[in-house]
Amino acid sequence: MPTKQPSTTSAPAPAPSPAVPAAVVVHPLVLLSAVDHFFRVANNTSKRVVGVLLGQVVGDKVNVANSYALPFEEDDKDPNVWFLDHNYHEAMYDMCKKVNAKEKMIGWYHTGPKLRPSDLKINELFKRYVPNPVLVIIDVRPGTTGIPTDAYFSVEEVHDDGTATTKTFAHIPSVIEAEEAEEIGVEHLLRDIKDTAVGTLSTQITDQLESLKGLHARLAEISGYLEKVLTHKLPVNHQILYNLQDILNLLPNLDGADVKKGFAVTTNDEMLVVYLSSLVRAVVALHGLVLNKITNRDEEKKEAGVVESAPAAPSVPVLGADGDAAAKSDKK
Repeated sequence: MPTKQPSTTSAPAPAPSPAVPAAVVVHPLVLLSAVDHFFRVANNTSKRVVGVLLGQVVGDKVNVANSYALPFEEDDKDPNVWFLDHNYHEAMYDMCKKVNAKEKMIGWYHTGPKLRPSDLKINELFKRYVPNPVLVIIDVRPGTTGIPTDAYFSVEEVHDDGTATTKTFAHIPSVIEAEEAEEIGVEHLLRDIKDTAVGTLSTQITDQLESLKGLHARLAEISGYLEKVLTHKLPVNHQILYNLQDILNLLPNLDGADVKKGFAVTTNDEMLVVYLSSLVRAVVALHGLVLNKITNRDEEKKEAGVVESAPAAPSVPVLGADGDAAAKSDKK
């Protein structure tokens, strides 16, 4: 009996989704250009500015080395109404390729400071020039703590209820790195902002304070998200909950006796150093006070000795109205 051979033809496989980059490396030149663009165009307003990112894709990382600004306008009331001058972009990109052919277009940026509803449509426009553009939101507000960049990549989101997939942004870790020439330029610019006379201890405390402020802001953001999920203002995202659970699992267990003892010993050692430092400072201050008093006493003694050893002034004869009579009385 003849066996049925399996068919060699199969249905066409779906197009693979683009791989999400592992990280986005932003150079200081891009940050400076974005800040300059914002303060030239949208300072003291609620508007944002948009520009193009140039660089290379190295392995699973995106290296953002340069950028240029684009004319962009949008309606404050209707987020679906916006204008981006792509003719200007094409002319600028052609000139950039003539200057540095290694820098390719890899995405775009805006000064958010958060994602907006029209970002997906703008991202689709940039897909005309690059298959998988990267979006970097650069926060130019002066009071920002932490890294002022957030990177996103457009992906297809699959829903659990079987509905059609939708486009959404996936967050990508971003870091700020600089080459040697860029580090020298940044240090030169920071001379007008950062006081180089401040000691190392003060700098470390300031950095720790900024880190704690950033941690507090992240915790407040997590708390706000969970409250919105509990009140059904936002849908449940299991991936976010899994990440939060992993973060909480990494927290150390501080209830152990060994941990408490270690904290107590370390705290006591630090307080002992502080106590000894206070004693030494008090002794040095008292020693300086005693030396100052001894110096003042010696100066007073020297001044008194000079006054006692000074010769008496010679007496001057006083002549009356009759000078001769006075002289005769002296002779008598």
